[in-house]
Amino acid sequence: MKSIPCSALGLFLGLSIAPAQAEEKAESVWRLFVADRHQPTMHVLDAANGKIIETFELKSQGRLYPTESGKAVFAVQADADVAAAYATGIGTDDHGDHADLEISDPKALGVEITGKKPVHFVPHHGDIAIFYDGEGVVRIIRESDVLAGKAEPRQIETAAPHHGVAVPIGDHTIISVPNEQDPSELPVGVRVVDASGAPMGDISECPGLHGEAPSGNLIAIACDTGLLIVRESGGKPEITHLAYPSGLPEDAKVSTLLGGKGLQYFLGNFGQKAVVLIDPEDENAFRLIDLPVRRVHFAVDPVRPKFAYVFTEDGRLHQINVLSAKIAKSVEVTEPYSMDGHWNDPRPRIAVAGDEIMITDPSRGLIHALDAQSLEKTRELITGGAPYEIVAVGGSGAVHE
Repeated sequence: MKSIPCSALGLFLGLSIAPAQAEEKAESVWRLFVADRHQPTMHVLDAANGKIIETFELKSQGRLYPTESGKAVFAVQADADVAAAYATGIGTDDHGDHADLEISDPKALGVEITGKKPVHFVPHHGDIAIFYDGEGVVRIIRESDVLAGKAEPRQIETAAPHHGVAVPIGDHTIISVPNEQDPSELPVGVRVVDASGAPMGDISECPGLHGEAPSGNLIAIACDTGLLIVRESGGKPEITHLAYPSGLPEDAKVSTLLGGKGLQYFLGNFGQKAVVLIDPEDENAFRLIDLPVRRVHFAVDPVRPKFAYVFTEDGRLHQINVLSAKIAKSVEVTEPYSMDGHWNDPRPRIAVAGDEIMITDPSRGLIHALDAQSLEKTRELITGGAPYEIVAVGGSGAVHE
């Protein structure tokens, strides 16, 4: 498992930054972007005091995604056929030995990328790819253009509307290939295309494609048969297949992937009562972790790279040690949330905000804040309504007096 080098963007991953100069004051600022499940609204909270800074009206239920820099959050609204961008109001000015923290009000950026049924949102190396399932089209835009308020994406079309995904890699894009016999089924593979959308090479087979994530210098894409692992070689993506080993249960597969921060690994679901840690560079690439009951949500810790978290339907949070592939600690947080019912029913979601783990509790209209070291609950942040999706953005830096 490789360590991932720090960068100036470490602020938004919660990584440490060099001490500021004497005439500057070091501060830590975190904001929570929280989408309500029943109302088309998104609250922005000051994580330190729990107060709502701003509330934005959406056009439908929003799925929330931060950009790589943490300077913007997208609300992807599939039922309203739009993905809209909002400035987080937290940024940095890198000075090499330290970064200045720049704080302003959160605001709508005026960037609304329309199209039929946007779903998968993938930021990578300064580009953002949003796949529109209702059209079979990916629209790609630079994060710098989004921050400048420019909504001028380029687009690449596939053979048919389908539940697809695209990953931008410089002048190339990896894009899903629909099932020719029935495009309503999951994609059957991916192909590499150039900036104009022209195919480059053959299709890489990936039956039942669903789920992707970057970590370090790798990208993983989940299939029925294992993972496709993407590496960049000479400026071009190279794709290899990593098959599931015979020791894993045959009736399950990965369909949701997260990429480790600070350490190179992937965390995926594997059936309803397990998760799997994947290190493509290791001879024992897949390590299964059984859970006591069904899984609700999981997240990686960008601040403490060796930990990840899984919330289960009994209302407990489990801390996963990704080095040992074992549950290190478990605590009760909420009342039980059954996984029976619709997949989109309001259930808890996890976000890491510096030294706290934030867990939404839709039935009680609040967010639980847990100390990241002890997992003890320290306070509750009241939002009202049904807080569901949550994104934490922020970090530490120098603020000039």
